[in-house]
Amino acid sequence: MQVLSTDAVPRDQRLAYWTDMICNVYVQLGCDPVRGARAATFEGSIRRHSLPSLDVSVVRSGAQSVMRTPGHIARGTDDYFLVGIQTAGQGVVRQDGRDAVLSVGDFALYDSTRPYQLLFDDDFEQIVLKLPGERLRSELRDTQALTATTVSGREGAGHLLISMIRTLREDIDMLQPASALAVANGVLNILVAGLQTLPAAHAPGLSQLAAFHLARIKRCIDEQLGDPSLSVSSVAARLGLSVSQVHRVFGSDPLTPAQYIWERRLEACSRDLRDPRLAGRTVAEIAFASGFNDAAHFSRAFRERFGCSPRAWRQT
Repeated sequence: MQVLSTDAVPRDQRLAYWTDMICNVYVQLGCDPVRGARAATFEGSIRRHSLPSLDVSVVRSGAQSVMRTPGHIARGTDDYFLVGIQTAGQGVVRQDGRDAVLSVGDFALYDSTRPYQLLFDDDFEQIVLKLPGERLRSELRDTQALTATTVSGREGAGHLLISMIRTLREDIDMLQPASALAVANGVLNILVAGLQTLPAAHAPGLSQLAAFHLARIKRCIDEQLGDPSLSVSSVAARLGLSVSQVHRVFGSDPLTPAQYIWERRLEACSRDLRDPRLAGRTVAEIAFASGFNDAAHFSRAFRERFGCSPRAWRQT
């Protein structure tokens, strides 16, 4: 757990300190008091917890306007989705030409790879979820259509998410590593279910021919995961398709073909590391068996995906 507060600095430095805080915890941002609010009276605090592939933070602060501009985006490589869950006051999430007005219990999604603005006209509290961009894109397609859209926390999957987050907020400090991973995955699953209730999530399905080719391609990839030379080109050649055809068939999938290969390899490694029958194999041997050819690169990718090292994953 990490606790940050503007109480730590003199009043005339609090707004600048707050901007540094939110840039450190979330992504590069700008922050200004809203009209009528005074920088000299600005106060705010953030209580942050880290789970595997998921950060959970509680933000309390005064009226402000938070902006992520094209300049902020150009200066970094941040790729995260954030979910603002309103727990006190009211807020607005503005992105992709839409405004999501959040009352207590509502939440909305926004994407750090494109400009956005957060508006709070008075004191507020939010629980903010931060998760890797690729992780959510592996679960949902066309995420750009789902940003800055209010999801009600008073019914359905939205209500389940709010209830789970509120319970998690009370007990998060007592979670063991294995439990933390299960909770993080549960939060993601319920978040996806809530976003799938939005009208924009109901895109037309694949044609029968496209679905047939997509299944063939994925089966071919799964059969060759252990081959380090596996690539989009090799899959296309094996199936008698062009590379452009493979990419076109994956156009309706949340992942690109290369991302799918990467994800399946990581999933295979995570499964094998938990298998007691493979306890005699080293981490490197398991990684190489799933097609990785660089142990250090594998370890970094695994930590980014699952929130801990392969060795720690195996021990839990």
